[in-house]
Amino acid sequence: MNGAPGGEASMDNREKLLEQLTGVDSSKLNYYVELKKRNQEVLKQNSRLEILRQLSRDINIDMSIADIVEGAFSKLPQTLPCDFLGLVAVKSNGLILKALQPPDFCRIEDFPAHSPSLKVIQQKRAEIFNLPPDELSHILINPAYPGPLRSLAIAPMFKRDEVIGALIVASGTFEAYDRNDLNFVEHLGDQLSISIQNARLYKQVSRAKEEWESTFMAVTDPIFLVDTDYNVLLHNGRLPAEMQFFWDQSLSRKCFAKLHGRKEPCQDCPIREVQRTRQPVYQRWQTESGLVLDLSYYPVMTEGKQLSAVTIILKDVTEKMKMEGQLIQSAKLAALGEMAAGVAHELNSPMTVIIGTAQLVARELQQDGQSERAAELEDIVNSGLRCKRIIQNLLTFSRQDQQPATEIDLNDEARRVLGMIKYQINRSRITITERMTADLPRLIANGPQIQQVLTNLLINARDALNEVAGREKVIEVSSELRVVSGRRWAVLSVSDNGIGIPSENRPKIFTPFYTSKEATKGTGLGLSVSLGIAESHNGTIEVTSTPGQGSTFSLVLPIDQQ
Repeated sequence: MNGAPGGEASMDNREKLLEQLTGVDSSKLNYYVELKKRNQEVLKQNSRLEILRQLSRDINIDMSIADIVEGAFSKLPQTLPCDFLGLVAVKSNGLILKALQPPDFCRIEDFPAHSPSLKVIQQKRAEIFNLPPDELSHILINPAYPGPLRSLAIAPMFKRDEVIGALIVASGTFEAYDRNDLNFVEHLGDQLSISIQNARLYKQVSRAKEEWESTFMAVTDPIFLVDTDYNVLLHNGRLPAEMQFFWDQSLSRKCFAKLHGRKEPCQDCPIREVQRTRQPVYQRWQTESGLVLDLSYYPVMTEGKQLSAVTIILKDVTEKMKMEGQLIQSAKLAALGEMAAGVAHELNSPMTVIIGTAQLVARELQQDGQSERAAELEDIVNSGLRCKRIIQNLLTFSRQDQQPATEIDLNDEARRVLGMIKYQINRSRITITERMTADLPRLIANGPQIQQVLTNLLINARDALNEVAGREKVIEVSSELRVVSGRRWAVLSVSDNGIGIPSENRPKIFTPFYTSKEATKGTGLGLSVSLGIAESHNGTIEVTSTPGQGSTFSLVLPIDQQ
């Protein structure tokens, strides 16, 4: 019993000696050390994967290459020795340091043939370099940073199968990187390549979008993009002033509300026709103010040949219509002028014989003492002279385009026109009165063109009076001097007591081809051409009208030219 404790101690000593001899303690220690090391590697790999994930999340497609490199550099020290991060790009004449962190760490003006970056790009394979300082002499390090660099991990960057550059991770510590580090740099280079390519594609798409939008907004004609449900998706803000009211007031995005102030689609809407035929549709539209617009509707198709929207282009052709009207009127006047000139020349000779013979006979009767019979011949002579004046006016009218602007008397031009047209108007039982301002200052104008304007105004007044019954029909031709802000204007007016002009038609009366007359009685060009003549003289035509009471058209021309 007394020997028992000593036996137990002896046994413990033998077990310790056995553990020391067999190395069991040593094996356990190595096992735990290896396990700890592997856990550290797993944590490092997880950390690197997390960095790659964060980079893919944080790098935006609108970031620059410098921003992308800066974002990567800020996370690398968590898992990798990194004193310098650089991105080298391939150019046609060699390599260029595209971005670096820190941004003022170094300069690389030239990459020599033995440079590690060039070797990696040529071999298309990542590599670790542990080099003496003289091998990296082309890297000119800023003295503010510790140097030189001793260890580099460089991975090529690809665009499909093409090498577009290289990613450089460098440290001032010798042999700072192993194979696992290089694998991580390769993954990082692949991630940055994708990010940079996405950024470039985004910039290209953005540039194309900006160019398209700039072109869209620069077009002077109004353009709209409307979906198949009549919603305005896009427009370039070039609306005519009179359409702007509906546009600003409408709370709806529907095109019929924005453009026409309507609550439902227009009848025979061209968008429906485009939806049905998938073909462009063209339409001419005249606004209440007299604007003439050509509308073009073009289908916008998807890749699957489905209609996604309609592009609407509005083109103001009012001036074009005026010019076309003036050309048509000029052609008609040219033909009329040739005919009038021919008729005038044919009539001029016999009228000269009639007047000359009547004067000769009257003189002989005077000599024979037959004064009463001679006086009767005076009527023939006066009528003949009146016919000659009409003939001369016709000749002058036929040569109007050949006449330059000269100094004219507006009252004289009005009397010439009345001499030609008064009989035609009187046949319609219309009384013409004159109220001319005496001593009206002379002005510079094309006399025959002024006569044409007055002729158009008188014919329109006659036509307005043809629909009047039950009262005396009167046309008054008047002239006056008007002074506005010290500037003198001559005003020649034609007033009638006819049917007047409805207020809804008043904005349209100067629109080419617009007419309220029957098709056989008017072309709708007279007032349009007259306004064009007035404006070519730096003047205008003013209109006042009261439905049922009559109208006054006033040709306003400047006496004092500016």
